Amino acid sequence: MLKLDDRDMKILAILREEGRISKSELARRVNLTAAPCWERLKRLEEAGIITGYRAEVALKKIASHIVIFMAAELEGHRAEHFQIFERAVARHDEIVACWAVGGGFDYILQVIARDIDAYQRLVDELLESQVGLARYFTYVVTKPVKLSARLPFAALVPPAPEDE
Repeated sequence: MLKLDDRDMKILAILREEGRISKSELARRVNLTAAPCWERLKRLEEAGIITGYRAEVALKKIASHIVIFMAAELEGHRAEHFQIFERAVARHDEIVACWAVGGGFDYILQVIARDIDAYQRLVDELLESQVGLARYFTYVVTKPVKLSARLPFAALVPPAPEDE
């Protein structure tokens, strides 16, 4: 793991909330000149810590849609069963996120569909394509309660030791 100091963490926190911030403003906010700030940014990108820059889109202003979480259980639990299912998931744009989980289910999927009929067509396709889906449970999102671009850095990463 790359050793990060407080300035690196501040760069990450600022970029997570303000991905379009100018490099000069970022440097000013972390109390660095442009060149050292740019070097830190490049190091974070090259280390794979910063994996991309994206825009948050208010989808409800563009199209009618529903958000669904689906818990999925597979028929088999060998490596090839998981690989087959994961390849199928990757082929569907409506599945915007998928997590392999421990516990009662094998996967939790986040699906964004035009409506419940479109979601059901997706499920039917998964069932008919024999990707190993044994059971699934559907949870329709009725309203977002908390959507955060912030990551809990302070809770996850201990502060860098002070030089004595």
